[in-house]
Amino acid sequence: MSKRKRPTGVDALKAATKKVDYGPLMASLGVEIPSDLLIHALTHRSFANENGHLPNNERLEFLGDAVLGLSVAGQLYEQYPTRPESDISKMRASIVSRYGLADIAREIELGQYILLGKGEIVTDGRDKDSILADTTEAILGAIYRTHGFEVARDVVLRLFKHKIDVASATGRHQDWKTTLQERLAERKLEMPIYEASSTGPEHDQTFTAVVFVQGQKLGEGQGTNKKLAEQAAAHVAVNALRDDLTFGHTPQATDS
Repeated sequence: MSKRKRPTGVDALKAATKKVDYGPLMASLGVEIPSDLLIHALTHRSFANENGHLPNNERLEFLGDAVLGLSVAGQLYEQYPTRPESDISKMRASIVSRYGLADIAREIELGQYILLGKGEIVTDGRDKDSILADTTEAILGAIYRTHGFEVARDVVLRLFKHKIDVASATGRHQDWKTTLQERLAERKLEMPIYEASSTGPEHDQTFTAVVFVQGQKLGEGQGTNKKLAEQAAAHVAVNALRDDLTFGHTPQATDS
């Protein structure tokens, strides 16, 4: 008896999307997107490449990046009339950073809708900051293609309202995990290990992350999701390393 052949190409796309309810996503966005364009925006290159090189969402991502940048820049210009260009430029960079976009993606639970290849699924691709950020931009590109700039801008400003309202020029979304790795590498120390836990009901959880380096607890942080908690823990760890210049160095033995 021959094995059933796995669908590829358009058939694979139909199989992966036919039972998905995109209603909650459309409600979070506040606009409708034609189903074919929506699926295009949700198709990561890993899924596309595994299924006969289907069109992926990278061109829409390019478009959405431009819409996002201009929308946020315009709002910052109007909302903070006394701040210099150097400040609002940093504020915009923080808001539209990978981490700012990934925050929004998690708020609207975008990850569950992204079409990923097997490799990305196995490595928790639905919660990777880079994939979430890129797909968010692709969705904004699809909204622009469907409704034009004004509607797309309105969606951006609604989704990013809180971030714009609390924006600062201090780099709120600095990648502390990468910074910590760099600091450890400079000292020729082992890479950090993170442990995370959560408390509270599923719809309102608080995550706590602890970062260990060479078996020692170096930082602890909390956040509304695992990634943010790990970033907070890494931030604490970076500060701890800055204050303890001898961390990780074994004292030299002295002759008696």
